[in-house]
Amino acid sequence: MNPVFTLLEMKVNPVQYSQILAQMDLWIRNQDKGRYIMVANVQSVMECHKNLLYKKAADNADLIVPDGMPLVVVGHWRGFHLKQRADGPGLMAEAMKISGEKGWRHYFYGGTPETIKVLIERLLTQWPDIQIAGSYAPPFRPLTDEEDKDAVKQINNSNADVLWVGLGNPKQELWLWEHHDRVNVPVMLGIGQAFDLLAGVKKRAPVWMSNIGLEWFYRLVKEPRRLWKRYLINNPWFIWLVIKEEINLRSGKSS
Repeated sequence: MNPVFTLLEMKVNPVQYSQILAQMDLWIRNQDKGRYIMVANVQSVMECHKNLLYKKAADNADLIVPDGMPLVVVGHWRGFHLKQRADGPGLMAEAMKISGEKGWRHYFYGGTPETIKVLIERLLTQWPDIQIAGSYAPPFRPLTDEEDKDAVKQINNSNADVLWVGLGNPKQELWLWEHHDRVNVPVMLGIGQAFDLLAGVKKRAPVWMSNIGLEWFYRLVKEPRRLWKRYLINNPWFIWLVIKEEINLRSGKSS
């Protein structure tokens, strides 16, 4: 049973890479189907707070891991002393390290054809013994029912053990929820911009910025037009809601 704490309406599992990989290995060895992991940050929590469909996706997730440093901080307040966050690119890299030994087969869903091509080349250069079951870069529009059925069929026919979904938040989490009972893969993960970062299409924030919770600022500077609303509106609102929740929790404990 994985540990859990509730942050606003989202249940978060305060786990590290090793625990996540151990859980993935168990599901793969048991040949479970449709288990899915959400990699959560502030935006994920806020989507869960305001979006009913997203909340359903979160409520049905088998594991929600703390990507953002604010989630790690709140975890500390709740008694879980995590050493680091479990971000999507880092988790994906850690999984690749052990995949050759484990024999895991990987499928990549999302990104662009060019990004996926470079991603696979880079992964195979660094870890030559990993097995690639397949990939699909869907068009930047809703798929037709027929296209969606074909995509699921391709995934199921690939005999993949791990399905990495890089559609961005909230699209990827909704995709996982809507498809978990149709995809015959033991483990599915929504990993945001991990494809772009591991392929080198986008640069990661310096380690020191990530370690003190300023990766959001780095990304805002790099993509202000796309991200200003997410960070300059969502983040202050998140802080206010969390402070309110923490005050209520502590008041309840003391009464």
